[in-house]
Amino acid sequence: MDDHDERRAAAFERLQNRRSFVGHVAVYVVVNTMLVVVWAASGAGYFWPIWPIVGWGVGLALNAWSIYGRKPITEEDIRKEAERDLP
Repeated sequence: MDDHDERRAAAFERLQNRRSFVGHVAVYVVVNTMLVVVWAASGAGYFWPIWPIVGWGVGLALNAWSIYGRKPITEEDIRKEAERDLP
């Protein structure tokens, strides 16, 4: 596999991850909206939907960070890491 193919494969994977993330956000919003509606329809006492909203939100935030916040591993990173292993 040449450099062009590797870059194309990496770009394709990034695009797939971004699309998947958008779907994840949509499901998060729909499900948590339904939970809030159930909470409101059942008397609107203790706001229990906060627990799945926060818990799932943490996972969603970590997913967003891994897609948008992390820089890709470069050849320079690999070289530096390999040099650290030398005695």
